[in-house]
Amino acid sequence: MIRAFAFVLMLLLPGVALAVQPDEVLDNPALEERARDISKGLRCPVCQNESIDESNANIARDLRLIVRERLVAGDSDEEVVDFVVARYGEFVLLQPTVTGANWLLYAAGPLMLILAGGIGLLYLRGRATGTAPQEDALSDAESARLKEILKD
Repeated sequence: MIRAFAFVLMLLLPGVALAVQPDEVLDNPALEERARDISKGLRCPVCQNESIDESNANIARDLRLIVRERLVAGDSDEEVVDFVVARYGEFVLLQPTVTGANWLLYAAGPLMLILAGGIGLLYLRGRATGTAPQEDALSDAESARLKEILKD
């Protein structure tokens, strides 16, 4: 019974599948922990929304190795991230910075919402103050014809 429960629990709550291979792991636990922290913040260029720590793609493995090489060489965490960003662009950051042209991307959603709200208010305001189109009254000939039709 306990085994069945454990099996069902294992199926329902899958753990995070880390793609780090045993030959990539550094001997120094502190450096390995730093490498894992950095890898969780870098996007795999192939898998889009997976970190390089979770991705099985070849390029993710190459990036994990680069991160570890730079850490062994003595770089700080920021220097390692800057090195990778310099090579692959800001796309590899799972959380891009809010500097440069990126601020426009972050602000575009709220700005569009405000613009759409303003346009909607102007439309409703113009519609409320506008006059309804007046229908022309029937001419005498049309009224006579209508009476004639309704009698039949």
